[in-house]
Amino acid sequence: MNNQRTGLLAAIVLASLAAPAAHAIDVTAGKWTLSFDGNVNAHYIYSHCAQYPAGVPGTSDLPLACTSSSTSSNSSAVSNGLLPAALSVAGTTEQDGFKIGFDFGLYPGISTNDGGSPNLKDIAIGGEGHTALGTAGLDIRQVFLTVGNDHMGTIMAGRNIGLFASDVILNDMTLLGVGAGNGDYSAPANTSLGSIGLGYIYTDWLSQIDYTTPDMAGTKVTFGIFDPLNSLGQTPLNHSTPGFQAKIAYTMGSLYLSASGLYQQQRIPCAGLSAGGCSVASAPGSYDAFGADAFDIGGKYDFHGLEVLGWYYRAKGVGTTGLFAFNYDGLGYARDSDGFLAQITYTMGKDKMGVNYGVSKLDPTAFDVSSCTATAASCALERNSKWTLGNYYNLTPNLLVVTEFTRTTSVNIFNTSINSWNLNAGLFLKF
Repeated sequence: MNNQRTGLLAAIVLASLAAPAAHAIDVTAGKWTLSFDGNVNAHYIYSHCAQYPAGVPGTSDLPLACTSSSTSSNSSAVSNGLLPAALSVAGTTEQDGFKIGFDFGLYPGISTNDGGSPNLKDIAIGGEGHTALGTAGLDIRQVFLTVGNDHMGTIMAGRNIGLFASDVILNDMTLLGVGAGNGDYSAPANTSLGSIGLGYIYTDWLSQIDYTTPDMAGTKVTFGIFDPLNSLGQTPLNHSTPGFQAKIAYTMGSLYLSASGLYQQQRIPCAGLSAGGCSVASAPGSYDAFGADAFDIGGKYDFHGLEVLGWYYRAKGVGTTGLFAFNYDGLGYARDSDGFLAQITYTMGKDKMGVNYGVSKLDPTAFDVSSCTATAASCALERNSKWTLGNYYNLTPNLLVVTEFTRTTSVNIFNTSINSWNLNAGLFLKF
């Protein structure tokens, strides 16, 4: 796909994509080669959001269909899409039989960072939102080094994209567009959702040390140790249990298959859980623990411009939308989750058209069910889903024109649902 042959994606996924990418600017100094690439993108996004009903589904568990006050159901924004703008600086050389390199990825947004100016405060704490004197935020997602060769494989150490669920987001057609999103973004995210939480869990950018094997007849295996993540909103914090992730990928011609997984022990403080939620007394420092694990599997196949794609994931104690977000109930019991993204695209000349559909489910626990009533806004979220119809036209080799329509639905365990939609049109310049 021509619109994915970009130095930016080569930087953020290393060798995850089969399509090679040429850097826009290469500078040789001695035995070092420095490469500069990135993108600038902006989209006009018009959203029709659901009116804020008395029983918004899963208010505490992040329904992804957008909602609004009772006085207005529409929003208008000029914002980034699923990718912020980016500038990647990479360096490579060969020394003593080793290929070594480094990468710095800087990701500025264009949305006003509420609170980013000394003169403004976040609207949630008494500020005025997007007003004069605002500024954009900068997200530094990547700082890593690599060392290896064709015989030993490659070691990567630093902050980079995760292994679990990385392939699905990198092949999501809305990666260079918007997907789900109403443009109400703030730093450091600066981005829309695409299909995050609507077909897959966000892979995220994480501190890690990985090893990738050499190519073995089209197969590569990567595994690594990761800085531990706490559950969303967890206090006090716990950093005693590292995370582990792995991925296996196979390429044969136009066929690409992969599977990935993660494991991390989670320790949830007894303090803050509902009565009876811990197996021990809720004394300071008391915890309940559970093993959190997840896997995804899928692939894609291209037949003369017609590409069919699908990925499925299942998780226990990992949650939905983000890693370890909404992953346990009020008693501290782990929630199961699963979902899938299905996509069909067709490329003809400079134009690519496509449709994708995704669902992310969060299975309720017995405590979730017992806590839910017909009118309770706190009924746990059961699923988020969306479909996107998009067109991606390469006006020039470097400039992409994007138009999309997305409809998003959120449903709680009482089967109360809300719906929203957004229409976006924008430009994506890669260099």
